[in-house]
Amino acid sequence: MVTIAPPRLVDRFRAARRTGERGDLFDADCPTRLLLDRIGDKWTVLVVLLLSDGPMRFTELRTHLGRVAPKVLTQSLRRMERDGLVTRRIFAEVPPRVEYTLTELGHSLAEPIAVIGDWAELNMPRFIAAQQEYDAAHAAPGEGSESE
Repeated sequence: MVTIAPPRLVDRFRAARRTGERGDLFDADCPTRLLLDRIGDKWTVLVVLLLSDGPMRFTELRTHLGRVAPKVLTQSLRRMERDGLVTRRIFAEVPPRVEYTLTELGHSLAEPIAVIGDWAELNMPRFIAAQQEYDAAHAAPGEGSESE
């Protein structure tokens, strides 16, 4: 009996590239890498998840995000706006009110990010255990090692 293995994930990427449907994420000069850098940014990930439930003001975002400097959040939101992930709406009020909303493209990113977020939350204990195991196995003599 002949068993045919399912295609590997990398092979599926390569096949899609051959048909011209996508960029080449394994090509260092492909803009796909820039996109991955953007969505790999921790503030982008968290902002997309927060805005997936609807528009928010800057101060609301900052409150939910916690330890983010206003300048850093502003820079992230501007990059996301330029990349077509969010829109910024200014209301003519005193004081001016600004709301951020996910675009259609931003909403299309919310679900994959949510899946990765769930994976991260579920696997955090294993992640920490692996780090501790690695650190214990690679500790320099005299650094937390009881073998002396």
